[in-house]
Amino acid sequence: MIDWLRPDMQEPAVTVGGHDLPLAIKRHPTAKRMTMRLAPDGSEVRITIPRWGRTREAIEFARSREDWLEGQLAKAERPQAPRSGSILPFRGCDLTVHWQADHARRVVVDGSRLVVGGPGDALAGRLERWLRTEARELMSADLAEYCARGGVETPKIALSRAQRRWGSCSTSGTVRINWRLVMAPDAVRRSVVAHEVAHLVHFDHSSAFHTLLGGLFEGDIDSANRWLKQHGRSLYRHFG
Repeated sequence: MIDWLRPDMQEPAVTVGGHDLPLAIKRHPTAKRMTMRLAPDGSEVRITIPRWGRTREAIEFARSREDWLEGQLAKAERPQAPRSGSILPFRGCDLTVHWQADHARRVVVDGSRLVVGGPGDALAGRLERWLRTEARELMSADLAEYCARGGVETPKIALSRAQRRWGSCSTSGTVRINWRLVMAPDAVRRSVVAHEVAHLVHFDHSSAFHTLLGGLFEGDIDSANRWLKQHGRSLYRHFG
């Protein structure tokens, strides 16, 4: 989605222990005060503010509590690099990494296994590069399909590493999609691409935007959104 906040506030973050942690700031209609907690996997700082609260105040609050956050980060569950025997999701299916040094380095999906070889100390990087390649191919095809349906020119696509956003559309027209969505079910990934294509026409979340999105996306958008809300953070358990 497009965010019209100032550039330095579009993706607010705080530096804790040498790590840049994104701030997930949410207004709650019944909140009486500002609260803050670290995500269980240490991937983001979650701040809830009253409906009248200001984003700038939330950012300043997080930066004033860096020592506390550093202590919480030390106790958080950190992402684990995949290794032989690990379970890695791909397009909504759990696959078991099967590594042997004498296998070919090229990653191959063999039933419920991901078969790969090459040096063991480079396994995680090899798997991430494979996932990113698959992501670009799938998302490029999704983008072209939805642009054709919407009657708009297909823009450039870029893979994102964002910690909060699944997709975004810049004023220049470039569509960015989080590469980790290649691990989610196809319908979830496609819903995000369709969402950004709708933003190429409507730069808001007006009724016209939702009408267009409903015409573009063939699935249940509410179901896809629920999956992201319930399971999206689990995609960050893999790789750093």
